[in-house]
Parts: sequence; C-alpha cells; structure tokens
Amino acid sequence: MRRTRRTVLAVVLIVLLPVLASQIALRVNYTGDPADGTYTRNKDAIWLGHAWVDGRKKDADVTALAQELATTGIRDLYVHSGPLEHNGTLPESAYPRARWFIDAVHRAAPDIRVQAWLGDVLATESPDGMRLERPETRAAIVTSTRQILATGYDGVHFDLEPLHSDDGDYLTLLDDLRAVTRAQDAQLSIAAHQIDPLPGFHSFWGTVAGHPKWWSQKFFGQVARRVDQIAVMSYDTMQPLESTYGGYVAQQTSLALEVTPQSTDLLMGMPFYHENRFGHWNHAETVAAAVRGARLGLSRTDPDRANFGVAAYVDFAATESDWAAYRDGWVR
Repeated sequence: MRRTRRTVLAVVLIVLLPVLASQIALRVNYTGDPADGTYTRNKDAIWLGHAWVDGRKKDADVTALAQELATTGIRDLYVHSGPLEHNGTLPESAYPRARWFIDAVHRAAPDIRVQAWLGDVLATESPDGMRLERPETRAAIVTSTRQILATGYDGVHFDLEPLHSDDGDYLTLLDDLRAVTRAQDAQLSIAAHQIDPLPGFHSFWGTVAGHPKWWSQKFFGQVARRVDQIAVMSYDTMQPLESTYGGYVAQQTSLALEVTPQSTDLLMGMPFYHENRFGHWNHAETVAAAVRGARLGLSRTDPDRANFGVAAYVDFAATESDWAAYRDGWVR
C-alpha cells in the first residue's frame, strides 16, 4: 500500500509540476510595461458574420459599421462568404449580396478593404471534410478564388481547420493562390493556428489528444512567407487566468514575429466573443489581456514592426466592453 501511494504521488508530481512551471512562466511573461509607441499601425482587422452578404443587413447597418470603424485602426474586413464545398467549389448562392456590401463599404469607408472569408473543415481528424491532398480539390479552390474576386472583393481570407503542421499540400495551395491574387492586385490572407509553446509540442499533443492544434514555428514561417497577411487565432488557449492568457499571447506574438517577414502583415487575434467551455474561459481570455499581451510581445521582439496589428473575432458576438478595451489598450 505504501509503495502504491508513493507511485501515485510520483505520477501526480510528474504531471503537475511541468504544468505549474508553465503557468508561472506565463504569468511572469505578462509582467512589465509595453514599450512606448506600441499602438495600432492602422492595419487591424475584424471577422464579420455571414449576415453582411446574405441579405439580412441593410444600408443603415453599413453606415453604423463605418461609424464604429472610424475610431479604430481596422483596415480589413474578413466577411464570411462561404463555406467552400468539400470539393473546393463555391456556390454563388453563398454570397448573393456581396457586391452590394462591397460597394456600400467602399462608399461609407473608402480606406477599408473587404476580403472574402472562405473556410471549410478538413478531413485531417475525421473521414468527412475537404482533402487538400487531392490536386482536383486544390484546383477547385483556385477557381473559386478567381470566381469570388471577380465579384469585387479586395482579397480573400482562408480559414481551413484543423490544419496540421508541416502540411505540404497546403503550402502548394498557397503558392497557387498567391499567383492568382498577385495577378489581380488582391490580398491573400489566412487564419493561422498557434505556434508550439514548446518545441515539438504539436507532435506530443497530437499523440496524447489526437488533435495537434499547434504549428511548428518553422511551418508558421513557411506559411507567412507565402501570404500578404497572417492572422493568428490566439484564443481558445486553455488558459485559466487572465494573466496566463496575456502571457501566452505575448509568447505567441514573439514566436510569430521571429519568423514572419517584414513584408507580411502579422495580426494577433482578439476574442470578441464570450463562451465558457473546455479550452476557453471567458473570465481569462479577455480583449484587454490579448491587447496587452500583443504589446508586450511586440515590445520585446520588434517594437518598430510596421506591418503588425490585431484582429477581432467576431463582430456579431462583440460587446461595447470589447470595443472599449480594444480602443483603450491599442488604439489610443
């Protein structure tokens, strides 16, 4: 019995001590003061819901949106215009009012760019979903990109999940998409997974949980070099405290800055939504902590980086408190 108790205690310590150490490290990472001048570069973004292109929104809504954006650093709107079909095609019925929305935004806020947010579930962890390993699927995505850019969008923003690290088919797809967007003087933007908080952590977590979640820093850099904008989904982090969440965002910001080219816009995600579930605690993942964490990471790694910003997810769940925390912490 004594030996059993000792064994159990040893196992508990082996599990808990690294977790405790990581939480302390993140809390320490949240301390200190951001550098002067680490505020918006007017290259921020926000994800918008499908209501803007399916007929539910009207002229008055665009006017109100433009007024809201006027006191921010937001330059890009990622408006949900899909999803893509699993075979990579995109029915035009998915975005019937896109032309109206684009024109309305350009009239009300001429400096704002409207990008088509396209996504789908990948068949990486289940038998159902999009398969990027199929050349015909990648070719269809490229065709869909040409199709939706012809509607008048200023760019296209892809969110394909769950996308595992070191996916060569994804890199090939980005190369093909970049050729299309460059030819049309349009933006190519993607939503990116978080970076390994420890080297190789995605492999460990994939073995333990069956969901790698993170990308290697090397793969993140390979992706960042192929796009105009890369927005890190720096939320749903499993952090239990506001301080550890902010420290985690600071770490993610530094890791991303280290491998993102100066020519690519790097945006750190902010949680403009409120849920309590495994992986996301509303009391911990706050806009204020995300902004301060991004400023700390920027200050420590590359405070003068011009092509840097934050991206808010998502408009239809945002509160006035979210907008106020963003303005007070980042826009001032």
